[in-house]
Amino acid sequence: MTRLVIVESPTKAKTIRGFLPKDYRVEACMGHVRDLPESATDIPAEHKGKDWARLGVNTDRNFEPLYVVPAKKRKVVKELKDALSEANELILATDEDREGESIGWHLVQVLRPKVPVRRMVFHEITRDAIQDALANPRGIDEQLVRAQETRRILDRLVGYTVSPLLWKKIAPGLSAGRVQSVAVRLLVNREVERLVFRPGVYWDLRALLLRPSDNKSAAFEAFLQSVGGVRVAGSKDFDPETGKIARGKKVLLLDEAAAAALRDRLAKSEWRVLDVAEKSQVRKPPPPFTTSTLQQEANRKLRLSSRQTMQIAQKLYEQGLITYMRTDSVHLSSEAIGAARRAVEARYGKDYLSPSPRQYATKSKGAQEAHEAIRPAGTQMRDAGQLGLAGVEASLYDMIWKRTLATQMADAQLTLITANIGAADAVFQANGRRIDFPGYFRVYVEGSDDPEAALDDREVRLPLLRAGDPLDLRELTALRHETQPPTRYTEATLVQTLEREGIGRPSTYAAIISTIQDRGYVTKQSNQLVPTFTAFAVNRLLERNFPELVDLGFTARMEQSLDDIAEGKVAWLPYLETFYRGDDGLESQVREKEQSIDPREVHALALDDIKARVRIGRYGPYLEQQNGDEPRRVSLPPEMPPAELDPATALKLLQKKEEGPDRVGVHPQTGEPIYLLEGRFGPYVQLGEGNNGEKPRRASLLRGMKPQDVTLDVALALLSLPRRLGAHPETGADVIASVGRFGPYVQHGSDFRSLAPGDDVLAIGLPRALELLSQPKGSRSRKPAEPLRILGKHPETGEDVALMSGPYGLFVKHTDINAGLPKNANADALTLDEAVSLLKTRGKKAGSGKGRRGAKSTTASAAASKGSSGAAKKSTGKATAKKAPSTPKKSAGSKTTPRKTPTR
Repeated sequence: MTRLVIVESPTKAKTIRGFLPKDYRVEACMGHVRDLPESATDIPAEHKGKDWARLGVNTDRNFEPLYVVPAKKRKVVKELKDALSEANELILATDEDREGESIGWHLVQVLRPKVPVRRMVFHEITRDAIQDALANPRGIDEQLVRAQETRRILDRLVGYTVSPLLWKKIAPGLSAGRVQSVAVRLLVNREVERLVFRPGVYWDLRALLLRPSDNKSAAFEAFLQSVGGVRVAGSKDFDPETGKIARGKKVLLLDEAAAAALRDRLAKSEWRVLDVAEKSQVRKPPPPFTTSTLQQEANRKLRLSSRQTMQIAQKLYEQGLITYMRTDSVHLSSEAIGAARRAVEARYGKDYLSPSPRQYATKSKGAQEAHEAIRPAGTQMRDAGQLGLAGVEASLYDMIWKRTLATQMADAQLTLITANIGAADAVFQANGRRIDFPGYFRVYVEGSDDPEAALDDREVRLPLLRAGDPLDLRELTALRHETQPPTRYTEATLVQTLEREGIGRPSTYAAIISTIQDRGYVTKQSNQLVPTFTAFAVNRLLERNFPELVDLGFTARMEQSLDDIAEGKVAWLPYLETFYRGDDGLESQVREKEQSIDPREVHALALDDIKARVRIGRYGPYLEQQNGDEPRRVSLPPEMPPAELDPATALKLLQKKEEGPDRVGVHPQTGEPIYLLEGRFGPYVQLGEGNNGEKPRRASLLRGMKPQDVTLDVALALLSLPRRLGAHPETGADVIASVGRFGPYVQHGSDFRSLAPGDDVLAIGLPRALELLSQPKGSRSRKPAEPLRILGKHPETGEDVALMSGPYGLFVKHTDINAGLPKNANADALTLDEAVSLLKTRGKKAGSGKGRRGAKSTTASAAASKGSSGAAKKSTGKATAKKAPSTPKKSAGSKTTPRKTPTR
């Protein structure tokens, strides 16, 4: 008999297996083995049709949750039951947080073991930690489980009760969430601040000065501070909503003419040092990483999303390289402190050690995890090179390693220098910074990848200046400045705000940010999180009708209550009863608002100056302006940031809609006009208006084409697709050039060939087409497909598991086994463990004769046999459009063009 140890992932299982005796069997449960039903198909037959079944929580029976084993987990459960039947003990080694405790509890409920059950917890996967956990097992913490279950039920009640209201009042497919809706509100409020922002313009002067005895390289800058004893206006003196100096500010506002006149006057004056002040500054190293600070710094330094950061950190943890990555504790164990101090002394010497071991106290609001901070595992403090890491794993580990070492290094010693310089009645100021002792700067500088380079950047050198010293003016420049709107949130600053306000928990931030992007509430532009018009509409409805659900204070208090439940201070059932069934409970609020909210009053944005509203339709946002009995409507570009839609822009869009589409020219044969239009899926050209109910001929622009480059000849060429190139010399059948799902191609009967990168589908002739058709399928030299992302090493073979893109979609690849991703899978969120599970399932089907996509592979293979690799199906050359029943009327400018299938 064996002892069965269950963990969450194959990678974690492989690492732990190496630290356990031979009679221990380690298996992975692949995360949660059961959960609330996600869809109606998951609901057991005996519960179908019941009012509460779709909710998954029986609110009439003490909020009893309906747990089901998802279809994709049934096989895993069967394998675990088979393994348990051969064991004389069950050891649950899931993660030590609430989520891990909940997974362990569900395993017991599903497996129903008849052997002793023990719980082992550890915060790092090292031999010493595993042996210590084995020697000190415990039972399942029921309070932690209850807190996690309450959290899950609460999230379900909010999401499944409020979301259907959004579908009815705004648009299908929208969702509300206990934390996600608050995050969206933060983003929307910041965008509103940008929308009402008005820039202010101000001028000042910059002087380039030099001591008479110095050479030109010693010149330094000084900036105008005051004139005649009155401070010169700066950006902080303006009212952001008017663009003018705020009330009560007594400052001198210089315009261009005044700045130029002052420059000319001061250029003739004598310049002299008025006074010099030095101030010592001590910089202490930041605390070691928590979940949220790791996400913030990885976003700033490595441009990683929160989800990517957590995926990589999970992998490093499961390989035994770092401690547990879901924590809000900054505590370091004595062993870790000792290891860090030894590494600092060995690399930098005793002078760079802090005088005594440094320990940190957790200060974040609502901190509740009992783990250690994120640090390198073990007591060796090996760097990324010593561990053989590469790529983004090495970068993230290196950041953790440096931050941990920095905690035990000496403070950085700086001197700040301020010199005031006079010229006539004006005062200029020069600022310098000198690093007297770099201390921890030698290894870690926040926001910088290269600490040594950062040291140089942090020093601003000034010559030795004394009061009364004369100075030579080398250059005096008038500078124009414009105040800037509030910066949008990045993932780093949003995580920082959520943690500071006590909203959600660090372990959930990655999922929250991914969810609001997946739901279409946020787009990412240059690392900034930009809310969409849909986010505006949803936030407006929630703020006006469910203010508590998007209130920061209310949500933070809810988090604290859940923490109190975990600690046994608050009873879970009365809390749920009050929240859902109380006098002002969520159930009654939704029932009331369902009757009182008028969908026509729900809009994303109001432009009162022009009596216009932005609304959300089935096919996206559109602008509506009252114009007598018939309102004017125009679709809005889905990527347009709301802050950029001012009244002038809105009027321009409406005017363009009335004027009609851009006319490229007239077809030389038919005399019909050719228009250039913008649709939901990109720009396209259209021939005529259509007659007798027939749809006009349309053609999307080719990949890489810009609307401004479309001439009449280009439009005619696009509308000519598919082009007949001539007759095949052997068969007499037509040879055709066109564009399909996977790009441009040539066709002869049922024989297809993709065009080479240098070929132009609009210009290719018959000789080149015959040359391509004469080549055997797949014979042209092509680089092997590059993986989109390496997910990691397979736990059994050590070979790479890659995410790939093929003609029929995304799939994961390991050696010669390919497994397609499920239809609604999020490729960005795909983990190594999920990929291994897909490959394992696919491998067992390999002998059945099916292709790599399982049941779909027969169709895929049949389609592929009709052409070469990458060759597309025959295109009609026409684009079709769907009528939008609930959005603005169709017009040449509305978003009604067909979806252009991207080239694979």
